[in-house]
Amino acid sequence: MRTFTSYVSRFLLILIFFSAVSLANAAAKPGGRLIVNRVANFGWNLAANLKIDGQTVGNIVQGRRYDHRISAGPHVLTVSVVPNLQASQPASITLNVRPGGTYIFTALWDSDQVYLRPTTLSPAEMAKLGL
Repeated sequence: MRTFTSYVSRFLLILIFFSAVSLANAAAKPGGRLIVNRVANFGWNLAANLKIDGQTVGNIVQGRRYDHRISAGPHVLTVSVVPNLQASQPASITLNVRPGGTYIFTALWDSDQVYLRPTTLSPAEMAKLGL
């Protein structure tokens, strides 16, 4: 019985060690901040579907925004409208995220086309908005 508890104890210690290493690696990879706003006239019954590197990260509905950390390096941001009743094409842009950077985009819906527009806010204006 003693050998069984010894194996279990060793297993748990190894598991804790690998968890600590994994957390340290995750914390060591600095990234940036991505904010995607949705314009008010996007449509009350439409959402902006945001994908990062082909993976859906959220649907931005009226009065909401996407505001999360993003890992450093190149990423492809794709936005589309949902529900897509008019078969409009999604729009994609490439973003190279630098550690500590903040990237703000606005999802726009114009002439049956959806696209992302980078912000034109100055650092002072972003500070006023708490960004």
